[in-house]
Amino acid sequence: MSNFYKYFKENMSALGLPAPESLFGTVQTTVGTVTVLLGLIDKFGTRVTVAELIGAGTKLEKLGVVAACSAAFYAGAVIGSLAVATGRCLGNGTSLGDILVLAAKWGFRRPWLAALLHRLPGVYDPGVTSRKYYKHQEAVR
Repeated sequence: MSNFYKYFKENMSALGLPAPESLFGTVQTTVGTVTVLLGLIDKFGTRVTVAELIGAGTKLEKLGVVAACSAAFYAGAVIGSLAVATGRCLGNGTSLGDILVLAAKWGFRRPWLAALLHRLPGVYDPGVTSRKYYKHQEAVR
């Protein structure tokens, strides 16, 4: 297991979210998965759930345990975890600004992303104690 995946999975697990290695094992597979997720969110809107994306035949079946979550929340968590893992591999921390720069660099910038990350800083900040409850609050949103 690479350090990237170890850090990525650690951050996702702290949020109570799955991070299958086949979808997120490397920076490249993670970027590819996020690109697919964002494309689907662009097509179906920010209120689409992971279950609806799975039902649409998107090959995201491994995310079935978070079916009730909004796809936008999950994508935001993945982008935050990507930034955290990348930051830890490079030896520095991760701020909201770091995530937004990374999102712009990889073409992940979306109008809703900054607001989601601002509202849920635990996506990228391990010091936020309520982060493990994000999944549940976003499932009912």
